Amino acid sequence: MKRWQKIGLGILVVLALAAATIFWPQGVWPFVVNLDELAAVNDNYDVVIRRDSFGVPHIYGRTDADAAYGLAYAHAEDDFATIQQTMIAARGKLGVAYGIDAAPNDYMVQLLRIWDVVDEKYDAIPPDIQAIMQGYADGLNYYAALHEDEVLLPELYPLSGRDVAAGFIHRVPLFFGLDGALGELFAETRQNTVSEKEIGDRRLEIAHAPTPNLQSPVSNLPPTVKYGSNVIAVGPARSANGETFLAVNSHQPWAGPVAWYEAHMVSEEGWNMVGGLLPGSPTITHGHNEHLGWAFTVNSPDLIDIYVLEMNPDNPDQYLFDGEWRDLEVGEAPITVTLFGRFRWTVKRELLWSVYGPTVRQDHGVYALRYAGMGEIGHVEQFVRLNKATNLEAWQDALRAGPLPMFNVGYADGEGNIFYVYNGRIPLRAEGYNWQQYLPGDTSETLWTEYLSYDDLPQVSNPPSGFVQNANSSPYRTTLGVGNPDEASFSPTLGIDDTMSNRSLRMLALFGTDESISEAEFMAYKYDMAYSPEADVMRMVAMILAEPPPSDPNERAAYDLLASWDGQTNPENHGATVALLTFLYLLEADGTHVSVSNMTGGAFTAVSVQTSFSQAVDHLLEHFGTVDVPWQEVNRLVRGDVDLGLGGAPDVLHAIYGEMGEDGRFQGIAGDSYILMVTWQPDGTVSSHSIHQFGSATLDESSPHYADQAPIFTARELTPVWFTEETVLANLEEEYRPGEENGR
Repeated sequence: MKRWQKIGLGILVVLALAAATIFWPQGVWPFVVNLDELAAVNDNYDVVIRRDSFGVPHIYGRTDADAAYGLAYAHAEDDFATIQQTMIAARGKLGVAYGIDAAPNDYMVQLLRIWDVVDEKYDAIPPDIQAIMQGYADGLNYYAALHEDEVLLPELYPLSGRDVAAGFIHRVPLFFGLDGALGELFAETRQNTVSEKEIGDRRLEIAHAPTPNLQSPVSNLPPTVKYGSNVIAVGPARSANGETFLAVNSHQPWAGPVAWYEAHMVSEEGWNMVGGLLPGSPTITHGHNEHLGWAFTVNSPDLIDIYVLEMNPDNPDQYLFDGEWRDLEVGEAPITVTLFGRFRWTVKRELLWSVYGPTVRQDHGVYALRYAGMGEIGHVEQFVRLNKATNLEAWQDALRAGPLPMFNVGYADGEGNIFYVYNGRIPLRAEGYNWQQYLPGDTSETLWTEYLSYDDLPQVSNPPSGFVQNANSSPYRTTLGVGNPDEASFSPTLGIDDTMSNRSLRMLALFGTDESISEAEFMAYKYDMAYSPEADVMRMVAMILAEPPPSDPNERAAYDLLASWDGQTNPENHGATVALLTFLYLLEADGTHVSVSNMTGGAFTAVSVQTSFSQAVDHLLEHFGTVDVPWQEVNRLVRGDVDLGLGGAPDVLHAIYGEMGEDGRFQGIAGDSYILMVTWQPDGTVSSHSIHQFGSATLDESSPHYADQAPIFTARELTPVWFTEETVLANLEEEYRPGEENGR
């Protein structure tokens, strides 16, 4: 729970809430919820859950809403607590559930007007989508009625489709760093300079000015965006036998609100989708149906702007805009927190809104925030339409029409099409400002209201090379040869990524040099564990080896291991141990976490590199008694009683990100997690293989599926996905309707 609070709720307002507000007691629970009454919802749905031999749920509903109901119930069986936490967060009740440390989230919910958006726009959602959202909510309601001892906050119930909508509005902006931007506003001092409008060539010089390295409560944790992801699609022209391949390979935290869960959803209304989803989602997020599939990786367009308002010296609630004083919308946010037992207090915090959006008043200025997707609610509809698309045109229509504000998307289908788009609701901004700085908040010139159209986004369709890839990298190097987007066609004001990760460099090298890729090779390339010669970790090693060999015998032994290191991070590799521990200490000295996806540590100096090398040697001697240690002894997957050695490392294709423990070993916490490898034969027949780093029971330690996939994962192997009803029944562990399961 601590990591969940930090990842999703890292806004710097706790001290302000504690010091500058008025408290009054609220006493005991304001009302009592009779959860037994929620059991009646089960009569409204017709669904069967079939668990295969790995415990993966295959949901068979008569309608789409039935399937969503069954999905919610099945996921709750495996991780009810995390799903509830996402709902409590979106409701703005984390302070009630967890106390004052969680209160910043509840302030954020009100500051961003999340529920105002839901109340205003929910009724405009198409009825079929509302039915799916309500079905999902009812699946959770029914599970709560049958498992009252697992309920975290009784007053959360009954949940409704509105809670599902609010969950997406709450969660999606966190993927592109909204929590960090809010954190800036609550720093003790102003964190950036205000851009002045530039003209002529100078604008181009400042357009890529670096963003300050801001410190916040989440800066020492690995947010989703820092972990990265891979997607690769290979078309018939480059495969060995005319197949089409797709790798769905997002790198997420291994636990918490953004950890992957695998499921298969089927309905008589045309839903047949397998893949991964996050807690609180009534649809598959990415994966494949019988016709097509897609995968996401995080991209980083500029989706957030901060404005500095010029306030009226005679009226603190007025700001200057286009030469006139405008009134701020002023209100209060009541934030209730539980202090102990059932005793609560309510805190009041100022709420402001300007023409730009949510606004915050600090001693060092009044700031407004504007971000992509503000006020939009159609996330679930977009995902349903993607799930049920049957061809590229329908799938693109769904992506084009929806509010998803970010993500690289790689696509493949049974007709042999491969496609990539740098997706985003990217603001169309006025030229002449440095949009990496704060903006003057006194002019409509900085108030953007439109987005770059979907058809004008960087994209690649069926390139001559026969493959597309992305690993949180530049869209301008999606493939080799012709077909890449032209960087000169995109304004610097869009903030489109122009960097390359090690993973992307390796995919270009591997797939670009093999003109006849078999299915076995496709899967082997995904598990590549090498660093490109261009990677920073290799540059660091070169700096160490450029110095004379050290005289200390232990350092000399480590030096020799680096000299013979092949850049691989396979489990048996000894040089990788020295290299990656050195890099860890180097990044710590630079104030950067080892999980940064690009493995970029800034401008290394010879002194800092040598110091880090010595620290790595000392670390190995202290914890292992020698510097000659295989990587798998340091790099571990730990799950309950399971403790296994791992290959892979940060920013290799088999990405593993670890947290250093007191025993001197990395314990994996993110990276490769749910992996889905898809193959379409030339006749359009689809098959796939998958793996989860732990198993289908993401929270239930008593389940046989709590860690049953971990040995397969560490061996870099995959399990078959049973996609047809015939194969599901042939590999059936349990079949039941919600509430009729045995022993779960």
